[in-house]
Amino acid sequence: MNGKRGLELRGRVVTRAGVLDDAVVTVQGERVAAVRPATEWATTHRELPPEYAGTVLPGLVDIHTHGGFGHRFDTVDPAEARAAAAFHHRNGSTSVLASLVTAAPDVMVAQAAALRPLVSDGLIAGIHIEGPFLSRTRCGAHDLAHLTDPDPALIERLLRAADGRLRVMTLAPERPGFDAAAKQLADSGVVVAVGHSDASFTRFRSALSPEGCATLVTHLANGMPPLHHRAPGPVAAGLVAAAQRHAFVELIGDGVHVDSGFGALVFAAAPGRVVLVTDAMQAAGMPDGEYRLGPKSVTVTDGVARVPGGSLAGGTSTLLQGLRWAVRECGAPLAEAVAAVTTTPADAAGLDEVGDLRPGMYADAVVLDEELNLRRVLRRGRWLA
Repeated sequence: MNGKRGLELRGRVVTRAGVLDDAVVTVQGERVAAVRPATEWATTHRELPPEYAGTVLPGLVDIHTHGGFGHRFDTVDPAEARAAAAFHHRNGSTSVLASLVTAAPDVMVAQAAALRPLVSDGLIAGIHIEGPFLSRTRCGAHDLAHLTDPDPALIERLLRAADGRLRVMTLAPERPGFDAAAKQLADSGVVVAVGHSDASFTRFRSALSPEGCATLVTHLANGMPPLHHRAPGPVAAGLVAAAQRHAFVELIGDGVHVDSGFGALVFAAAPGRVVLVTDAMQAAGMPDGEYRLGPKSVTVTDGVARVPGGSLAGGTSTLLQGLRWAVRECGAPLAEAVAAVTTTPADAAGLDEVGDLRPGMYADAVVLDEELNLRRVLRRGRWLA
């Protein structure tokens, strides 16, 4: 800390506006006060500028994560959810949406209610509900026993339980009742995501059209039929919608869920609309072994999580690993890859106080070395241990 000026951080700073090779970020309390080139900073200060720290990014924003470090968000125990959030915070994801998976209706309602105070406390940025209105054919690790058509009454129960903290909900657009459910959610301020779908190109694209209510694709290519030139399906529809700036597309950047060549295609086809996510579950940051995702058991072998039927069951990586994957394996330019883990997910989920370093934003930042390895994490103006 530097007296009345607050905390000052110097380095190569990456923001929505561009990259400053040598800049100073000034923090007052929980907020960013200024971001200036070091030469400009020096014109108003007699003392030496802070020591050059490395590459400084906005705090990372993960809008799809189910847990980590042995802890889960699909719980009614707030301490359990707090521990999951803390794991992601200290690994650079200073803003996370806590994702719930398909379960019995009463269980999902209770879980949403349990997460609500954590949003109020600022520990998590909101709630994401994935299911139960998903395709049985493309359910992945979701429990078939609880999948159902969209139910306005259940949606209303979830909205009441979350009490304004529900940010995103994922539905399959081919399910009867989707249009009414999507409108119900959108009218309540919830971002409608489409995914875990076996829909045709036309149906999926319609949901993502300017006349439709959906604006986000949940983990593009996973939980969907493969892209084919005679059956383009949801993957092509999602890419077209993103390229036309009607939607954002999530991409699980762990090197397991999608090949780096597909990642390169997505970055090329939809610049500025790619949202890297972890889809992390309980085993993220943990050794191989037995874990759970919702009501299902999960086996992690060589870092890959699968349910007994063989489907992938979420990720085990951090979002910072996804950033390195995008740059090193997909060939994404640094600024574009950084946007995919900061400003773009914040835009996609409607989080207007995080994801960038500019005056008035929360003072969330990560400091990286030249190899994009983590040095330090700043959250709400405080360094995390």
